[in-house]
Amino acid sequence: MCELFGFSSSKEEELNDYLKTFYSHCEEHPHGWGLAILDSDKYQIRKEPVKARSSVMLGNILLNPIVCKSMLAHIRLATIGRLDFYNCHPFVKKDNSGRRWTLIHNGTIFDSQELCKYSTIEEGETDSERILLYVVDMINSFEEAKGESLNLKERFDIVSGLISRMSYTNKLNLILSDGEQMYVHNNLKGSLNYLKRDHSVFFSTQALDDGEWKEVPINVTLSFINGDFLFKSDNHFNEYVETEEQIKFIEKFLESLKTDSEEEYAW
Repeated sequence: MCELFGFSSSKEEELNDYLKTFYSHCEEHPHGWGLAILDSDKYQIRKEPVKARSSVMLGNILLNPIVCKSMLAHIRLATIGRLDFYNCHPFVKKDNSGRRWTLIHNGTIFDSQELCKYSTIEEGETDSERILLYVVDMINSFEEAKGESLNLKERFDIVSGLISRMSYTNKLNLILSDGEQMYVHNNLKGSLNYLKRDHSVFFSTQALDDGEWKEVPINVTLSFINGDFLFKSDNHFNEYVETEEQIKFIEKFLESLKTDSEEEYAW
């Protein structure tokens, strides 16, 4: 469907080599690319609804060192939503306390009543954007009830609880940042990996070098801050198993999105 890449560290690192390898997978994920540098002093989002290797913008970005402590990247294989800018990941939303939440998602939400109302207010058309709007809405509700800002553990408990409920019958591989901690979840075996180093941790749908990548545990939400593990939720046991009907739905949608070939660039 899509591929995810996340990075969290206590020290700045140059990520160009990892990004070039990650974006080279775009032949199987041709419907858009996105990049979010999450460091508070240089936060920026870049994304386009074109194949990564066909993007002049991305090629120019990768010509210069990309150095940061926290980052998300995404390549899209669409299952819901047309090919346009507003349906490309990452998605961003500020909560009422001014925190900037940034999300990338790999999967499809086939059934979640909680998300339905957000289809009328989202900028695009994707289930992924609706996930983010729902999370931020609930964070705002809990903070309003508390009367003050939520701490790290309170935010983690709310987010992991929401993910647990949404994961039932749905593929919910995601990486989410609230500007402090990075939340990581997957519920499909073998679909998300991590690489831990002294000061940093990398996440990727596929291993990006010959390092000691390991599978991220499924059916739990994890959080990290500055490259270090922070919290782990209970197991929700909602492992995703794709049904024949879901496969047919996805194949039909992909057939409708077939486009002419695009010029590619050798970055």
